[in-house]
Amino acid sequence: MESFDHRNFLLARLVGRRRSVTVLLGGLLLGAAVLLLAPAPNSDGDAGSNLPADAESAIAQDRLADLPDGDDAPAIVVFSREGGLGPGDLAAAEERAQALSTDLEVEATGPIPSDDGSVALVQVPVPSDLSNQENSDLVAQIRSIAGDGLPDGLTTQVTGAPAVQADLGEVFSGADTRLLLVTASVVALLLILTYRSPWLWIVPLAVIGLGDRVAAKVVDTISAWSGLAVDGSITGITSVLVFGAGTNYALLLIARYREELRRHESRHEAMRQAVGAAAPAILSSSGTVILGLLTLLAADSPFVSRIGLAGAAGLAVAVLFALVVLPAAMSLPGRWLFWPFVPRVGDEDRSHRGVWGRVGTAVTARPAAVTIAGLAALAAMALGALGITTGLAQDEQFLDTPESIRAQSTLAGAFPGGTAAPTVVATAADSVGDVSAAAAEVEGVQSATPTGGDATTGQVRVVLEADPGSTSALATVERLRDAVHQVDPEAAVGGPDAEAVDEADTAASDRTRVVPLVLAVVLAMLFLLLRSAVAAVLLGATTVLSYLAALGVGWLFFDLVLGWSAMDVSTPLLAFIFLVALGVDYNIFLTARAREEMASTGDATASVVTALAVTGGVITSAGILLAAVFAVLGVLPLVLLAQLGVLVGFGVLLDTVVVRGLVTPAMVAWIGRRFWWPSHLGR
Repeated sequence: MESFDHRNFLLARLVGRRRSVTVLLGGLLLGAAVLLLAPAPNSDGDAGSNLPADAESAIAQDRLADLPDGDDAPAIVVFSREGGLGPGDLAAAEERAQALSTDLEVEATGPIPSDDGSVALVQVPVPSDLSNQENSDLVAQIRSIAGDGLPDGLTTQVTGAPAVQADLGEVFSGADTRLLLVTASVVALLLILTYRSPWLWIVPLAVIGLGDRVAAKVVDTISAWSGLAVDGSITGITSVLVFGAGTNYALLLIARYREELRRHESRHEAMRQAVGAAAPAILSSSGTVILGLLTLLAADSPFVSRIGLAGAAGLAVAVLFALVVLPAAMSLPGRWLFWPFVPRVGDEDRSHRGVWGRVGTAVTARPAAVTIAGLAALAAMALGALGITTGLAQDEQFLDTPESIRAQSTLAGAFPGGTAAPTVVATAADSVGDVSAAAAEVEGVQSATPTGGDATTGQVRVVLEADPGSTSALATVERLRDAVHQVDPEAAVGGPDAEAVDEADTAASDRTRVVPLVLAVVLAMLFLLLRSAVAAVLLGATTVLSYLAALGVGWLFFDLVLGWSAMDVSTPLLAFIFLVALGVDYNIFLTARAREEMASTGDATASVVTALAVTGGVITSAGILLAAVFAVLGVLPLVLLAQLGVLVGFGVLLDTVVVRGLVTPAMVAWIGRRFWWPSHLGR
């Protein structure tokens, strides 16, 4: 049988009476330096865009940007009154249009009344090259000027692409602080319930909390140096990942530390053993997640690739604080930190007689039946994924409907659906007439109008009949592209609906590219840690099945309970990355301990029962905590983040309870020693 002195592990050598003080002070000084010296991030541009530069709609935007006023996007002021507009209302709208032109030094167009006289609109050109803050300030000015001094009962709403962008930015106003406070509160509560100590929870929360802030500044630095823009959704997901995964690693380390305190009188010796024993599994699991996130750099979607880079950087910081700073902070106070349940040398380890010990004995008594039943249940849940629809319309992307989306609904009742978000075509100057005529003949197009150009490039403004982002609008864009490409093969169709089509195509392409890379990373890391091809394949397969089960149940919940018509185009891929990479963590923690026990006993069934008994409590706590932390994404009122929180939260619970608690132990007992093939443990 093989043996290993855990004190020989490199990170374990950082623990000691004097070394711990040095490491803790060094970690605090490093954290303070990063917090004070990190540059501001690049927040310009559309950080949340799923649109690659070579998409047709992006090409159209670039070509039109070179035209006089071609980079202007209209903000649309909607005037309405319950019961319809009167003559005085149109006069007031005209006066407000003149005020907008004068105060903003632009040429506002309108008011243009609807055919039924219920609504009038004024178009205000807004340069599209403004920063997010400049755009938000300008939209706020437009809203203030348009609504000033109106007759009683006459209301204004502002929509259009600039207003939607401004409202999206408002969603994340103060989001970092709100998300941090809610996340920290959830983690604190769960740590108190886990340790039942009045102060033990403070140490891991403080260390991981500092790691989260340092990780945020590291992401800011990467953004500033690389020029890659970040927004609240990217930093929010990164913060949740750092808090969730970092606290998971802390729980695993502290559980092993408590175990070693029952064997060693010296708390420093106990921590050295704990770090040496826990670090390989933590490094393997975190390495899997980091490499999985880095595979997102292969995605064409800028939003997805930036989440991958930010998440990988943040998780690396979390691991550093969990394996270097936390051991120093935990070992300095001594055993009293665990009061009132202080572990003493020689105390009985009651985990073998706990709930998970009994569960392990039960599932390994009938391993074939438990394995088949568990896999069948997961497969049944996965069937719900067959009906998934992706692609949210603009009015479906917010949990709380902002003014710009309400204005679109007001417009849709009186004007063609595409009025608030017109489609544009960039074509050759000598093809404008033919392209315009071809576009006007397309089913679902309300009007197609040439709107200027230069000697080489012409622009055609196309208004669709369907509401922006709807299935009908996207189908019309596909037909429009076919029609204009027959006239001018180099023509490019852009605008919000065209961007939605391109984003959906990009998301599908990214899934086919990134998913195999992630699976290869997971299998490689499992094989390197466990040195077993059989274990790597089986654990990887059950984790993927767990993801599909979460996706299926999640979609049924979104569709039948919440009434959401679709998932965001990014949700399935991001959920796959987090669930497969994070979900395999729990199998790694379990099987790494089982391998350690197998090396001592040579009994595959007994080793996995012992591993489940010893790690079951801490892994369950870690899974519940991670699920709760991801659910915190729901405090940010974006459907994408809410969907991601639900899918990852439910999927983590499936991995924690069903896969790690039932299926994996049963599989190990059923297959026996061959589970560890081709390592010497399998022979």
